[in-house]
Amino acid sequence: MESFSLILAIVVVTALAFDFTNGFHDTANAMATTISTGALKPKVAVAMSAVLNLVGAFLSVEVANTISKGLVDESGIRPEVIFAALVGAILWNLLTWLVGLPSSSSHALMGGLIGAAVASAGLDAVHGDVLVTKVLLPAIAAPLVAGVAAMFATRLSYRLGGKTPSKASEKGYRAGQIASAGLVSLAHGTNDAQKTMGIITLALVAGGAVSPDSDPPLWVILSAGIAIAMGTYLGGWRIIRTMGKGLTDLQPQQGFAAQTSAATVILASSHLGFSLSTTHSVSGSVMGAGLGRKGGVVRWSTATRMFVAWGLTLPAAALVAALAEWVCGFGDWGTTLVAVFLVASSAAIWKISRREVVDHTNVNEHDEAPDEEPSGVVTQAMAAVTPPPAGIVTDGLSATIPAPAPTDPAAQAAPPAATTV
Repeated sequence: MESFSLILAIVVVTALAFDFTNGFHDTANAMATTISTGALKPKVAVAMSAVLNLVGAFLSVEVANTISKGLVDESGIRPEVIFAALVGAILWNLLTWLVGLPSSSSHALMGGLIGAAVASAGLDAVHGDVLVTKVLLPAIAAPLVAGVAAMFATRLSYRLGGKTPSKASEKGYRAGQIASAGLVSLAHGTNDAQKTMGIITLALVAGGAVSPDSDPPLWVILSAGIAIAMGTYLGGWRIIRTMGKGLTDLQPQQGFAAQTSAATVILASSHLGFSLSTTHSVSGSVMGAGLGRKGGVVRWSTATRMFVAWGLTLPAAALVAALAEWVCGFGDWGTTLVAVFLVASSAAIWKISRREVVDHTNVNEHDEAPDEEPSGVVTQAMAAVTPPPAGIVTDGLSATIPAPAPTDPAAQAAPPAATTV
């Protein structure tokens, strides 16, 4: 067993706390569409996802190695730096969970690690080529690829099932959704659980507990898998509501297409060692599925809020982590102060969340009326040039509409009056 210092033990516990927040923050990635379409009961869905997250944690260590060996220079990293990075990532996860935004836990961790490393050892501590090729480029490509794939998969699903009775088709796709949701959960375990494995391994290397270039020890893999599974079972109901109902209204065909597309992208990225955001992938596939159905609508107001959160994730987590690292630099009392701040902030966020409770009993309700998005310029222009229906005379300001024929025989003898609006 590795030799532990007190600060190293604190870092490991904090990393597992981050893994726990990652679990409930990202439950929506696997189960939001399955819950919103009624394919699974909410509690059954999160239990299934938790088990498969745990299994997925044992399937690969490629992403863990990207974080522990590739993103930052191991020689210039102290355990306090890892602790500061985790503080930035946890606080961002909790804030975005509070407002129900499906932001990236992966990018929060990456941003925290970059900010703390730069504050501690300068810009040279970050390997820019790894950051670009294995973090930033996948962040842009993943939602686009998953979205396009989901859009075409949705269209293909409706075309192939066009002659199948509606009820039979929906029943079949709900069964498919359960299988594809399980695949997403498994993929989430292979990608996101490994990020915590990587950060703990990096801390062990920094603290001298394991040799450089080591793979994650078995106890690290097991503890990270259990932590993310427990968080997943808790259920990030606020984000599940946004992902399942806030972006678009999904039918079983769309849910199946979205989940299958996202799972394919996530598993391919895990195999290549890309530190991919499963949130970006699933969000992109949900929007693609919304566009793939004829008459489907994506609520771009919600999507815009998500895009803004995505753009802020890396710099916001990096800034908080850099400040935390600066305070930790004052010694043990600085590290203690940062730890107290983290606990107090987390408790305050939880208390605020109790003002409006979202759980498995009301997750499929939506705060806003399911109206369509406000009509844009193109929609208004098309309406302006569309000829009015027969019998309606318009002059741009009013329309003269013939009154309906009366049913009273006596009234039928009189000429019908015209109603002007």
